[in-house]
Amino acid sequence: MAVPALFLVLCTCLLGFYHVEATEDILSSLDSSFCHGGLEVIYPGLSIDKCLIIPKHLKLRQKVSTVWKAPQIYFSGGHKKNMYALVMVDPDAPSRTKPTSAYWRHWLVVGIQGNTLKKGRIQGTTLTDYSPPTPPQKSGFHRYQFMLFEQPPDAPVSLSEQEKSSRGKWDLRAFITRFNLGEPVATLQFLTQNYND
Repeated sequence: MAVPALFLVLCTCLLGFYHVEATEDILSSLDSSFCHGGLEVIYPGLSIDKCLIIPKHLKLRQKVSTVWKAPQIYFSGGHKKNMYALVMVDPDAPSRTKPTSAYWRHWLVVGIQGNTLKKGRIQGTTLTDYSPPTPPQKSGFHRYQFMLFEQPPDAPVSLSEQEKSSRGKWDLRAFITRFNLGEPVATLQFLTQNYND
């Protein structure tokens, strides 16, 4: 029994897959309390299941910004018959001290089947293609927030022409209200900064 466990550990190390643990003494209480509901975001070499700061070592910040494509999204609480909407935003664009372009919309997928979320796949309608976290140099840490909403049945969700024209200055609250999405069933965020800083 020890041999399979050792093999799994060795494979994990060789493949470069990291599960980064959040450290409460680094995150503010506000940042660490954002996450709830059991959402998991999986990049090829990074598993995120709680609020955290992406460390600079192992070039993880660079990989999340320039190498990795859209992550897999797992939500074990997804109900088979329910539809969901996934939002990924940066509320700190262009900086946390001066968020004049917030919310910056990084990804928006609607009509996601609950059973696909349980399998770590997103099958739905992409309204905004995934754009990786790319905080500007010397702008400090940015929060990248993932919010999963239960979508009311038979209620198509779309973006207005004005919303389609720009990712920045998106009125997330108005969008949530317009489609009666309510409170998110699960949220997750990570903090990162420009990998050259």
